Amino acid sequence: MEEYNLESRALIEEKITQRTVEFIKRNAADDQPFFTYVGFTHMHPPFHFHPDFKGKSKGGQYSDILAEIDYRAGQVLDALDEAGIAKDTIVVWSSDNAAAAAIDSAFVGSNGPWRGVFASGFEGGMRVPALIRWPGEIPAGVVSNEILATYDWMPTLAALAGEADRLPDDRPIDGVDASDLLLGRSESPNRDHIIFYGSDGEVMSAKWKNIKIVFRYAETFDGPIIKPQFPMAFDLIDDPGERLNLTAQRMDMMWMFGPAIQRITALQKSFAQYPNIAPGQDFDGYP
Repeated sequence: MEEYNLESRALIEEKITQRTVEFIKRNAADDQPFFTYVGFTHMHPPFHFHPDFKGKSKGGQYSDILAEIDYRAGQVLDALDEAGIAKDTIVVWSSDNAAAAAIDSAFVGSNGPWRGVFASGFEGGMRVPALIRWPGEIPAGVVSNEILATYDWMPTLAALAGEADRLPDDRPIDGVDASDLLLGRSESPNRDHIIFYGSDGEVMSAKWKNIKIVFRYAETFDGPIIKPQFPMAFDLIDDPGERLNLTAQRMDMMWMFGPAIQRITALQKSFAQYPNIAPGQDFDGYP
């Protein structure tokens, strides 16, 4: 615990890494299984780099910060190697949200070819990079275009660790077990859709396989939420950038709304039967 200011901001990544490495070494030495969540603060503003990385990349402040988080991640992986447990450790790297702007990537990052920004409801606001490594178990070098949601990690990692039976059974679990996909046993992640909610708790968009229905959207992170007169429909195979709204172009696409609405309706019924557990709420299970 310490005062949060620009001076301490510059050193946070280093301290997080030091504590992580110490934790790994301590548990490995005691031959104890462990879980560690490493919450790096980069690449999130306010941007401020560690003095050791200032000017290192020759690409400016954002690039210097990127170089540091790459280095810190390497230190954590090195700690696994040095402890002799790299082959017995599952490593997941995932961003928690997309970039907040789609322009001027030198300052705010980039969402690549995808339309939209953080919280926009478009693919650019939903897709984030994710990697998983488990030497000798999860095939290396495999790239998948299947849908995997952040909340799928809990049941998936529990299954990979052989602890699926310890998941709570007194409430619905939003995530699905995608371990067979990651282990190369299946081509399906057990998920065919994702529903994206806005900051106001209402549906922004829904994706079923390669079909995307946008009910509401925002063009900028801090801009207004726009509700078109008719929901927009996109085929992400033919139009990954979500530029061609099929609702306005073709009359034979109305079927596309069906799968999305069915899944939204099912989730809303679940909400009604099992209300969300409020933060800090005492919870003894549903009746």
